Parts: sequence; C-alpha cells; structure tokens
Amino acid sequence: MLEQFRQMLNDCTRIGLAENVTSLKSLSLKAYSQLSRYDAVSYYKLCAISAATGILRNYRKARRKNPYVKEPYARRARLTTCYGFKVRDSQLSLPIRAGEHVQISLNKHVQAAIKDFTVRSVTLTEGRLSLAYASEVQQVQPRGFIGIDRNLDNVTVAATDGIVQQHDLSDATRVKVTYQKLRSHFKRNDVRISRRVSGKYGCKQHEKVQQILHHASKLIVTEAKAKRYGIAMEKLTGIRRLYRRGNWQGRWYRGRMNSWSYVELQRQIEYKARWEGLPVIYVHPHGTSSRCSICGQKMKPEENRTLRCPSCGYVVDRDVNAAKNILARALRFGAVGLTSEAMVAEPASVRQSAKSMRGSQQVSHVPTS
Repeated sequence: MLEQFRQMLNDCTRIGLAENVTSLKSLSLKAYSQLSRYDAVSYYKLCAISAATGILRNYRKARRKNPYVKEPYARRARLTTCYGFKVRDSQLSLPIRAGEHVQISLNKHVQAAIKDFTVRSVTLTEGRLSLAYASEVQQVQPRGFIGIDRNLDNVTVAATDGIVQQHDLSDATRVKVTYQKLRSHFKRNDVRISRRVSGKYGCKQHEKVQQILHHASKLIVTEAKAKRYGIAMEKLTGIRRLYRRGNWQGRWYRGRMNSWSYVELQRQIEYKARWEGLPVIYVHPHGTSSRCSICGQKMKPEENRTLRCPSCGYVVDRDVNAAKNILARALRFGAVGLTSEAMVAEPASVRQSAKSMRGSQQVSHVPTS
C-alpha cells in the first residue's frame, strides 16, 4: 500500500511537470484518469494528486531562485490520507481495499494527545505514524507585545512591561559544529555508504537541535500566553545570500552562519502561538540592530557586541536594542489600544447633516462673477 501510493505520487508529479500545471483542479483533470491502473481506493488517488500539487508548487518556487534545482521524485514509501480512516478506542483503522482494513494500535500517549481534538490527516511510513489534528481556537485580544530578536547563539525577548530576557541557544550551535566535524572525517570511498552514514548522523543532529529550539520556543509562548501578549518578529529573507562563496568570508564562518536555524525557530514560535490564540505579526528588519531604540539615531559599535548612541549616550547590547526596536514597531503597527480609544460610529442622520454642511460651505466659497 505504501509503495503503491509512492508510485501514484511520482506519476502525478511527472504529469504535472510535463503539462506544466500546479493547481489542484488542473492536475486532477489530467492525472486522475491515468491512475485507474492502480488497484487502490479512490480517495488515495485524490490524496496523491493533492500531495503532488504541493510538491509541484514548492518546485516552481525553488526553481525561481535556482534554475538548476533537481526535479522532485519521491523515494520513500509512504501513505498520506485525509479520508477514510477512523480512530476508535485505541486503534487506527485504515482501508486497503473495499471491505478490507488494517488496524494500527495507538499507545496511551497518542490517545491522550488526540482525545479532545479532531484528527484531520494521517501519514504512514515504514517506521513512523504521524497524526495531524486541529482544534477551534479563540483569538486573544493582546494587552501588549513581545519583540523577538533571533540570533545564532541566543534569542532576545523584550516585552511591553519592560522585561528583557535572553534564551541561550549555544548548545544548538555546538551540536551542529560537532556533527559537521564528525562528517568531515569520513573516509569511505563508496558514495552510497557515505550518504547513508551521513544521513544517520544528520538525523541525530536534527533531533537534538529540534529539542533545544522546542524548549526555547515553548518558554517564550508560555510567558506570552500568561501575560496575554502578542508576538512580533522580523521578516528575515535573503540571509543565505549574505554568506555565499566569494563574499570575502572564511569557509568555517560561512558554514557556521548557513547552519543558523532562524526559520525553524520562527515556525515553532508561530504555530505554538497561533495554537494558543496569540497574534503573530512581522516587522521590517531594516535598522533594528543599528538604530537607537531611544532616539532613533545611528549607533556606533563598541566591544563585546555593545552599541553606543552618539546623540543620547545610550549604551546597550545590540541584541537587546534590536528586540526593543522590534517591539516598538509592533506597538506602532499592531492593533493594541485601550477600550476608551475605540471609535464609535455616528448615526446616519448626523453623517448626512455633516455632509450637507460641508457642501454648503464649499458652495459659499465659490467666487461669483
């Protein structure tokens, strides 16, 4: 069943590349009839088309940045479906064919996690089962914001109440450097074995880094939820282009900066905040680290990542200064205010009388001959 779904997914991807289509409707019209040779449930075919649509869109987006990117091809056997499955008691029931189902036992942890939620989709591989569940969330009206400045070795948070905190992420950087050195000492001449061993260590590195980022993002969102604060972050784009070969930077430094997991930390904070109903906004990153958070003037760098403002004499750590600037921009453009400042709609009669008054005033100022 998993291998059959993989083949259908690759067929849909091949058809989409040949016909140059990325929309779900167009791909369904062109690919569904060609999937009739597979003895599979009909909604598995629809799920394969839907998954291929997402792959084709990501491929088109990646090709805009790099025209030499390889064409997508699914090598791992898997099954992704959002129809036909049932979760009953302690088992997951997946249909194989008409009247045939396979039962998968769920442990107590999974049962407790999905007890109060609705399971939307199931992804099954040879060694893993993933359940995607959803819930209705009540949006929180924020009393303030917290500005988050992401860096390679730390995350700096500045809140509306004036509290500034730093979460250490140097362990994630140390893990990446350790595994990078470990992979650089491989002596295998066989490329297949080298890739397999490198992939094994890459999975270990990914799991350790994910756990470190998970703890940091969980602490940030938990504190924001307790204070009913929204979250503001920079919209960082084009970071990788700053550390390419030929930019007058060392190889070790480029490898260190290109391993920065700024997008993963942003993703974790955003989905955890939205799960709690907290608003997440993004501000422009220009000048957040170099402009003074007090007067807005250009600051001068000093030792140990410290900045000094030549105008007001303010001395501050550059990460703290960036977090405060992000917070100030969030408070400026975010929908946060007192209830007494809300505008009250005027009656229609008042608006009509004001409009007629403005019209009479305009006529009175027209010069007569």
